[in-house]
Amino acid sequence: MSLQCGIVGLTNVGKTTLFNCISNTRAESSSYAFSATKSNIGQIIVPDDRLKQLEKLQTTEKVVPTTVEILDIPGLAKGASKGEGVGNKFLADIRNTDAIIHVLRCFDDENLAHVEGSVDPVRDMELIDFELQIKDLESIERKILKYKKLSRTGDKEAKHILEVLNTYKKHLEDMQNARTANVSESDKVHIQDISLLTAKPVLYVCNVDEASAVNGNKYVDAVKEAVGDSSSEVLVIAAGLESDIAELETEEDKIEFLNDAGLNEPGVNKLIRSAYTILNLETFFTVGPKEIRAWTIKKGMLAPASAGVIHSDLERGFIRAEVMKYDDFVSLGSEKACKDAGKLHVEGKNYVVQDGDILHIRFNV
Repeated sequence: MSLQCGIVGLTNVGKTTLFNCISNTRAESSSYAFSATKSNIGQIIVPDDRLKQLEKLQTTEKVVPTTVEILDIPGLAKGASKGEGVGNKFLADIRNTDAIIHVLRCFDDENLAHVEGSVDPVRDMELIDFELQIKDLESIERKILKYKKLSRTGDKEAKHILEVLNTYKKHLEDMQNARTANVSESDKVHIQDISLLTAKPVLYVCNVDEASAVNGNKYVDAVKEAVGDSSSEVLVIAAGLESDIAELETEEDKIEFLNDAGLNEPGVNKLIRSAYTILNLETFFTVGPKEIRAWTIKKGMLAPASAGVIHSDLERGFIRAEVMKYDDFVSLGSEKACKDAGKLHVEGKNYVVQDGDILHIRFNV
């Protein structure tokens, strides 16, 4: 399942450093503003300790974790929505993503100039939001023109859609993001075709200095206050420190480095899991002697569609799914033990696959 997170922010906030820590692609970072001319794309492996537990119980040739695509979008600037810098091009890249990781500079460094002249992550957050809101307003207004014409014909559905669009328009004009508009879940379908930038789920990452990696700092506190009780998560990560950790070759060296820094795991692991969560994703497993593999699905997917993530033939010829729960498999120790204990269930086409399910798909094509 191809789903994508986009990393956004002003120039010189540490986006590319963070991208290099979490992806299988290495991009060139620079202290020069607007030096990047294209977005960088990579794959991130989603850390999941359950795979290690499954490997202990099932001898296998290989273990394959699940991945999510990550896009490092070069730094935006004030006026990007009007084509300032190279921002207009990159706003289009953001439109194609499923969720946003917004990196904010929360550290002082006199050797690294801030594009706005001073470190103020709340201002930076509002600046980027404003640029995205401007583009969203343009998209909404174009669609409103279309539905104004349709509503004049007496089309009741068109009138309702126009009301929904005007709700979004007013919300954006009040400098609010589309994701917080007072619109029902059923009515959100009316903006899906225009992929509003500020309707996408967002994760805020406060990029701090090494000394602030554990407890944050005054800049982080300001960001958390500004975000308030919204559904958006705020993570604290020292990208420079994470970059050093990523360069270490052995797990033992990484653990020692983390302990010295007062951390129990790399901050980027938390970031990856949070990105997976805001994309509304879950994981199911297939377990066998050839491979143990994690598969990505959207929450709420039925068994046939989930089988289709493995191969389209499995969805087309789906008969049933044999399902074990991860906790049952680990506690009992094998598929046979699950069968004997009545913990292996046969499910049909209407079964909603759950996070951690271990599936064996029966099909016929």
